[in-house]
Amino acid sequence: MNLLPIPASGLPDGAVMPEHKLSIVIPMYNEADNVEPLLARIHQAMEGYSQPWEVVLVDDGSTDATPAEIRRLAAEYGPHVHAVELVRNYKQTAAMQAGLDAARGDVIATLDGDLQNDPFDIPRMVYR
Repeated sequence: MNLLPIPASGLPDGAVMPEHKLSIVIPMYNEADNVEPLLARIHQAMEGYSQPWEVVLVDDGSTDATPAEIRRLAAEYGPHVHAVELVRNYKQTAAMQAGLDAARGDVIATLDGDLQNDPFDIPRMVYR
């Protein structure tokens, strides 16, 4: 395997990102404490990203404050953060499908809502 060093931008030196719109889809269930740190981390990771992008947060019928947090942060972060609320818990596959249906990007990346995945991997994955 031939691994190249990846700079902070997430792209190899001299690399040009192909034109596209990126959607990051995140199904969430009872993740109220994770919504804000996750969005902050995504925004850090996408700083300087050269293409338009959006985040689609899907609440899968949470019984905690997740829906309120998603709505609050979508309003705070602006038009590139979208909220999808399911009326009950349909489980991860259905929540993911709802997010994919709402996504407007040509390229779609998914993350778990519990911070298991590193958003800084997204620019590298999209470039590949």
